[in-house]
Amino acid sequence: MDRLTGAMTALVTPFDRDGRVDAEALASLVRRQIEEGIDGLVPCGTTGEGATLDADEQEAVVRVVTETAAGKVPVLAGCGSNDTRRTIEAGRRAIGVGADALLVVTPYYNKPNRAGMIGHYRAVTEACDRPVIVYNVPGRTGQNLPASWTLELSELPGIVGVKEASADLEQISEILRHRSAGFAVLSGDDALTLSTVALGAEGVISVVANQDPAGMSRLVASTREGDLDSARKHHFRLLPLMQANFVESNPVPVKASMELLGLCSGMPRPPLAPADGRTRERLSAALDTAGLRRVS
Repeated sequence: MDRLTGAMTALVTPFDRDGRVDAEALASLVRRQIEEGIDGLVPCGTTGEGATLDADEQEAVVRVVTETAAGKVPVLAGCGSNDTRRTIEAGRRAIGVGADALLVVTPYYNKPNRAGMIGHYRAVTEACDRPVIVYNVPGRTGQNLPASWTLELSELPGIVGVKEASADLEQISEILRHRSAGFAVLSGDDALTLSTVALGAEGVISVVANQDPAGMSRLVASTREGDLDSARKHHFRLLPLMQANFVESNPVPVKASMELLGLCSGMPRPPLAPADGRTRERLSAALDTAGLRRVS
């Protein structure tokens, strides 16, 4: 797989009224993403509710995405858990249905020490014949991955990048400053994308790209090209929507907005519940600000 660059979408997983994965709606979302110029797709991550998909569902979601994408953009399948064996099993199944790379979150709840963290990723890379992107999201896992650990992981064969969702620009700067050639840094926070890419990061794995793939792609491309006037324009247009996406736990708001846009059901999977009325009002206003057409 070529070096990771650009805007990649942390895809939502649509469910039907009975709570099952809606494969038809998912395929439609993938086609829209590609038509609007997205650079990559990331199913089964946080936004894709990977934590509540069973093993068969995860495999089915990745299969729909890879088959629909048909090689037009890379597919980075979320497969991480707090169990090394389960992570490896999920990674192998994702590879079996065509995933180009694996997004592996740092083990949550367990809080592994340095040796355990390195050992976890070494085991995954040795067992799974695909590039691995480390995913640092301390707000979800309860443990930040320090820059020094990320840099140590970057030396493992098979580790090709990190999705940094620590919201810590100083930490991200340290990684960018000391990384080796070919190690990609991807923003995990939409609102910090411009800043992170301006510092030298390759791109973003984005929530707001579900709603506006074309706009997020242009934001990243403009920043990488040094056209900061254009980048700031897209950033400020999308900022209210970026913020609204996190007024409740992700992906509750973004799924509600996808329903407002007429793209898929807004139902999340329990223990998450649908967005409340105030959240939907804020999302509606943010969609208007972003210039995105809603279903009347």
